[in-house]
Amino acid sequence: MLYQLPLGDGVPAANAMKLLLRWAITSFSLFVAAWLVPGIRVQREAFTVFAIMAIILGLVNAIVRPILKLLSCPLILLTLGLFVLVINGFSLWLASAIAVNWFHVGFYVDGFLPAILGSVVVSVVSVILTALLREDSR
Repeated sequence: MLYQLPLGDGVPAANAMKLLLRWAITSFSLFVAAWLVPGIRVQREAFTVFAIMAIILGLVNAIVRPILKLLSCPLILLTLGLFVLVINGFSLWLASAIAVNWFHVGFYVDGFLPAILGSVVVSVVSVILTALLREDSR
């Protein structure tokens, strides 16, 4: 008889799988951004750098980004949503600064313009991969 983990009706396992898939997509998106954007560089070409950076970026997006969006709501409305690109770039830049200074992970963003371009690349690659994987699951 095989031992089965007590996961209930499978909902926690499905949520864990979605979280891991989202983490892998973000890691790959950061890899593509580092490959395409000239101002984003990685100290060493290891998957661990992108994996740790994806966790840090996820935490920044979950904690800091909603506060920034709330505080800049008038600017977002005034620019018809384009100010969100600035917020996304700041989030990527902040996550890189946290990764480099606190965790000594070699993911460097060399300015605000590379941060904005990198956040656009990360967003586009994440949307495409999520859509492709969602199509496969149907």
